[in-house]
Formats: sequence, C-alpha cells, structure tokens
Amino acid sequence: MADYKAPLRDMRFVLNEVFEVSRLWATLPELSEAVDAETVEAILEEAGKVTSRSVAPLSRAADEEGCHWNDTAVTTPAGFVQAYKTYAEGGWVGVGGNPEFGGMGMPKAVSAQVEEMVNSSSLAFGLYPMLTSGACVSINTHASEELKATYLPNMYAGIWAGSMCLTEAHAGTDLGIIRTKAEPQVDGAYKISGTKIFITGGEHDLTENIIHLVLAKLPDAPAGPKGISLFLVPKFLVNGDGSLGARNTLSCGSIEHKMGIQASATCVMNFDGAEGYLIGEPNKGLAAMFTMMNYERLGVGIQGLASGERSYQNAIEYARDRLQSRAPTGAQSKDTIADPIIVHPDVRRMLLTMKALNEGGRAFSTYVAMQLDTAKYSEDAQVRERADALVALLTPVAKAFLTDMGLDTTVHGQQVFGGHGYIREWGQEQLVRDVRITQIYEGTNGIQALDLMGRKVVGSGGAYYKLFSEEVRQFIAASDASLGEFTKPLGAAVTTLDELTDWVLDRARSNPNEIGAASVEYLHVFGYVAYAYMWAMSAKAALGKEAQEDFYASKLGTARFYFARLLPRIQSLAASVKAGSESLYLLDASQF
Repeated sequence: MADYKAPLRDMRFVLNEVFEVSRLWATLPELSEAVDAETVEAILEEAGKVTSRSVAPLSRAADEEGCHWNDTAVTTPAGFVQAYKTYAEGGWVGVGGNPEFGGMGMPKAVSAQVEEMVNSSSLAFGLYPMLTSGACVSINTHASEELKATYLPNMYAGIWAGSMCLTEAHAGTDLGIIRTKAEPQVDGAYKISGTKIFITGGEHDLTENIIHLVLAKLPDAPAGPKGISLFLVPKFLVNGDGSLGARNTLSCGSIEHKMGIQASATCVMNFDGAEGYLIGEPNKGLAAMFTMMNYERLGVGIQGLASGERSYQNAIEYARDRLQSRAPTGAQSKDTIADPIIVHPDVRRMLLTMKALNEGGRAFSTYVAMQLDTAKYSEDAQVRERADALVALLTPVAKAFLTDMGLDTTVHGQQVFGGHGYIREWGQEQLVRDVRITQIYEGTNGIQALDLMGRKVVGSGGAYYKLFSEEVRQFIAASDASLGEFTKPLGAAVTTLDELTDWVLDRARSNPNEIGAASVEYLHVFGYVAYAYMWAMSAKAALGKEAQEDFYASKLGTARFYFARLLPRIQSLAASVKAGSESLYLLDASQF
C-alpha cells in the first residue's frame, strides 16, 4: 500500500479558490473572529502530518489484529492507544468544538478536511474521535450548562470519548419501538435499563471514560418516536470536583465480528439501571439526537470520500510502476519490456473515474459543510432558514452518494491492481471491506434516498429542491462564455433533474409507491448533477491558470472527463425512475 499523503493542494483549492471561504466567514461574526487564513493553513498542515505519520502506518496491521473482547473489556490493536493520545493532544477531537469548553471553534468546512484525512489514514481509527465529536454536538446544543461544563472539556480534549446508543436488536430504523427504559430518581437522575447493539466505540481502552448518549423511554412516554428521550450515561460517574468516581452499571456484552473496520469496536452494550442524566426536554430525544445527525451523516459521506482517496493514491502509484503489455499506439517506454499500465485506455478510465469522483466529492462535502456553518452562525434569519433547508435537502445526498461512489472508487482501485488487488497485503481489499459499512450505518442509503425523495422533495412540495436548482441556474447565468463547455451541459442536467422532480411530485399525488420506487435512482441523478455543479465551479476557478501550474491543467482535464463520461449516466437513471413503480409489484410475496 502506498504511503498516505494528505491532498492538501486540492483542499486549499476547494476552500480558497472554488468557494473563497474567507468571504463567507467574514459575514459570520463568530467565525470572522476565530478563523483566518494562517490558522486554517496551519490546521491543514498539522492534521496532514499527524494522520499520515501517526495513524496511517497502523491501518494494515490493525486490520489484521482487530479489537479484543475479554470479560466486558475491549482492547484496541497495537499502537492505537499511543496514536489516539497523539491525535488528542493535538486538539483534533475538538477541532470544531465550542471554545468556551476548550474546543478549537473551527467551522465545519475546515473540520471536514481533518475528518477526511483521519479517515483516509484509517477509517476504523477515525470512528473513535468522530463519535466523540458527534456526541459533543448534541451535548453542546441541548444539555444543561452543568452537564456541558462537566463533560465537554474532557471530551474535546480526547481524555474522555463519546458514543451514540440508538439501535436495538428489534429496532433499527424504526426507533419508535425501542424498549430501553429510563426511571426517574428523586435526585433528578434516571436509571437506564436496556440493551443496545451496533454501538461504535461503546467500549475501548483509548480514554479514561466513555460518555454514552442513550435513547430511552420514560414510564409515561407516549407511544412511537414522540416518546423518546435522550440521556447522558457515563461509563464512570463523575464526582463533584470533576474526578472519576464509581463504575456505572453498564457493560459491553460482546463485540461484533464484521466484514471490515476490524479495529473499530462495534459493541453490544447492556445498561442495568445505569445512572443517566436527561439531555434536553423529556420526549424530545429524537430531535436532540438529530442535531448531531446532519454532522454525522456528512461525516459518514466523508468516510466514503476518504476511502476513495486512499484507494486512488494506491492505484495511481501502482499504475505508474506496473509494467504490462504495450500501449495500443505502440511502445511508450522503449527501455523496458512493457509499458506501465497507465497507458491503457481502461486503466485510465478507472483512474479518471476515481479522480473525478474524489475531487467532485471533496468539493461537494465542503459545500454542504458551508451550509451547516451558515445555518449555525449567520445572524440573518432568512439566510439561516435557507441554509437549514439546503442542509436538510443535501444531507441525505452527501451521506448516500458519497458512500456509494466511495465503494465504486475503492472497487476501481482494487481492479487496477488486478489479482494483487484481491490479496490482503496490498491493502486494496481492506478499503473495499471497510468502506462497505458506510452505506449501511447512520441510516442505510435506501433510507437516505427515501428521506430525500419523501420528506425533503415531496414533503416540501419541491420548495427545498428549488433552492438548489435556482442557485445552480444563477451560477450558469452569471458565467461568461468561456465557461460554456461546462455550463451548457450543467444547464441541461439541471433541466433533466427539474423535470424528474416534477414527474415524481405529480405521480406521488395519486400513487404513494412512486416515492420509494423512484428514490434511489433519483438520489443518484441528484448526486451526479450536484457534482457537475461542483466541477463547473472548479473549472471556473482553474480556467486560464493552466500555464501557471500543472494542477490547474489536471483539474480542467478531469472536469472535461466528468462531463463527457460520468454526467451522462443521469439519462439511464432518469429513464429508470420514469418506468414507475408498477414493475415492482408484479410478483406476489410468494413468487420471489
């Protein structure tokens, strides 16, 4: 496996040249005081160093070793404890955290780049700080000042970790039927009892304490999702002076044996009357949990991007070195027995597909992160409302499309290696195994597509979608003729998506099956069009600079490949949507 190198040049390009993020931050007073170009540059440089030097070298061996469970205790692979200590001491767990409690206070557009780097280095390792950061978002937004002051500083510092305990054996997506109970106590605390499964980082040896956010139901809770409350349940209770007290009555019953992310502890967690504290209002736990969901789901999308980036770095190094056959046009490397495989059209197709999807995905994830920043920090109510709507619309696309393309990209990278891609020591098959979970957790991609189609598009009567469509059209209208080779196909693609949206809205009025039948293909059309928008903006930032640096020539060439070879996929996807739901119901259940 090639040594991981953080793609800092492209990250700088996206932040500074495509989106000119400093302009956005200047309009957000809280960020304008906290962020400047020098700080961001230092963060990118240092994050690149710590992830490539301390984390990435562990990935291969950690996958082989995995986590160990013994009598409720979980041990992470060799090297993880020291690497996590190094990562935490750099402040990286709290890079986006509230400065009042020790976080760096960086915008999501910056922390998204850090997330990509750590997940490219090791997806299994990156899950531990990701869950902690996500838990901190909910605590910071909804918990009492006392809970914030008690828990956030040590969580941001990486001394304590966090986990998110939602799923139960009988209740996955349908959280309204969870059975975990919360019994009120006279001192204001609660006794939490129940079992949660698939809990990432529920138990490990990386930190002194683990702070679990647990969904449970109060005795008088209404039925369904309206009866869910959110509780903070620490592994060790915390004394009044901030020191650790007694072990709480919770434990890890086992860890899962998984397809991938072997170095991430996926736990069954048992809560046996464990002491917990209410976060937010009673029966409003789902809303409190979903505060972190937009961040977590974008974070999972970034995991897909990160896996694709690591796969591409491996594949491009291999393609330049591996000698096999001659180019169709004749020998290109006449001093060797064969040409490097990068000369072959199909290898170039795979490499360019990977590059186009990775760079388009990096721009798109940053774009969504900027909407999160705007929604959080803007002092203009109308601006916040628009950003909130775009976040709602784009989050399922970011989670599902980035991870679907992440799997495609890691498979392409494996294919470039041929037989070696199937052999473990080359590293490519690990990336395929690891990234596969990203399409499943934090809501499967089918659920994300249904959320996009049903709640965000049909549920808003198309209003959320129009915000995106109108923005793209405004960009096209404001672009000059020199960008026409990109804006013309972009305009045609938006028209296709407009028409497809109207078609589903119309059909859904008389047949509710059309929403679910259309959802996955619709999300993919949306994703390809969104990436086309990103590539058009990237081309605008690069155009005319080709002679200055090879980077810009490469950027334009990749943009042209995207529009020529990948964007046309929307035509077959749109045709599938317009085939309707009827063919899905031609068989009775017994006929499958």
